[in-house]
Amino acid sequence: MKIKGILIIIASLAVVLVFFSAYVVDETKQVVITQFGKVVGQPITSPGLYFRLPFIQNTTYFPKNLLEWDGDPGQIPTLEKTYIWVDAFARWKITDPVKFFQSVNNTTIAQGRLDDIIDPAVRNFVTSYRLIETVRKSNRELDTFEIGLDKGGGQREQNLEQQARSTVETGREKITLGIMQQAQPKLVPFGITLVDVKIKRINYVEQVRKSVYGRMIAERKQIAEKFRSEGMGESRKILGEKERDLKEITSKAYKTAQIIKGKADARATLLYAKAFGLDPEFYSFTKTLEVYNEALGKNSSIVLSTDSEFFKYLQGYTE
Repeated sequence: MKIKGILIIIASLAVVLVFFSAYVVDETKQVVITQFGKVVGQPITSPGLYFRLPFIQNTTYFPKNLLEWDGDPGQIPTLEKTYIWVDAFARWKITDPVKFFQSVNNTTIAQGRLDDIIDPAVRNFVTSYRLIETVRKSNRELDTFEIGLDKGGGQREQNLEQQARSTVETGREKITLGIMQQAQPKLVPFGITLVDVKIKRINYVEQVRKSVYGRMIAERKQIAEKFRSEGMGESRKILGEKERDLKEITSKAYKTAQIIKGKADARATLLYAKAFGLDPEFYSFTKTLEVYNEALGKNSSIVLSTDSEFFKYLQGYTE
């Protein structure tokens, strides 16, 4: 019984020793072994089951995957002295856990070191380039168009000058690459590798933003007014063409009507002439009666000589 109890105690102690000496490293972690506060051996970066001296050696875990750094937005002047808000972010990882443990010890302090190194690099590069360089990465033609508001050469020269000022020589990608290259050597003593740096957002400060918006509104109004004037000109041109076509159609119709009327009058004159040629005396008599009907109304008065040709048929009727 005593031997059995001793074996149980030994087995229990072995289990306790194994429990406190064994540790597991997964795929996202890396471990530094310390003994009395000093690093012992090489860091463990491969996943698996490992052992240590219990109660003497301690394990400190650090993340092995990518970590994020999100900078505080700051007001930075560009090379043209235009103040803008710049918000940058970065991705980093711990590549030397021993240096990381000895210098910053944890990710919270590491974030502070990144603030101290990346923020000045961002400010340095933004102030060294024009605003267009931090916004665009190439001279690719944008999906917009410029409208020349002056038919002379003044606006064209202004557009060419503005285009020259908008030429991208470095570009946003090279600027962020330069920020990373400037910050990376300063992070090596901390066991940190900077994987990437990007600019999340760029915006004007409030005072400049209002001025820019006002200028944009004025330009849009000017372009809209140009469209309106061109539309009015086109409208008047269409109305003028309509009036011209209408007068042309009317004149042609009038000409055709006069031709038809002339032919009808000629035909009527011919018929009258033929009728007159068949019985001139009867034709003269009927026409004279028509004149009597028009000239001698109910209240008409006329004084003529008895020898007048006008009353020759009345004279004959009286006799």
